[in-house]
Amino acid sequence: MAGINILQQVSKARNGVGAFVHPCRKIIITYCNFGGSSKGTRDFLRNRLKTFAQQYPQIQFHILQKPGFHPVLRAQYTDGLEKQICTRKWNVDVVENKLKLLINSSGRKLSKPKQFVKSLNKSVRGIWSPFHVDPSQRYKV
Repeated sequence: MAGINILQQVSKARNGVGAFVHPCRKIIITYCNFGGSSKGTRDFLRNRLKTFAQQYPQIQFHILQKPGFHPVLRAQYTDGLEKQICTRKWNVDVVENKLKLLINSSGRKLSKPKQFVKSLNKSVRGIWSPFHVDPSQRYKV
């Protein structure tokens, strides 16, 4: 065994293999204590934040009061990305739905697929309607 090098392979953590690591790690909620645009965010903080945070124990929730600024929900993700949504003049239900959207997303921007599927063979793809049929063959059974 004198000339054999044994390489140690370090496995990369893959989400979903063995354990699930939630991509969202921290939510920062900023609001104004007296501004009218922060009313829905203030109501969410008073009435629903405690039960909402209990549903997601793996996420840190930070509340910042910034007088004179519009309310903002900011999410920080495990891969270093950050997303934010302004919740100006939104009611409690919309604020909660936007928080769920931030928590369930990965932090990456949406993008179009780079490659399109092309085929040389004719096949059934897409939505069929009778208007796609040759007019001479339309009403034949």
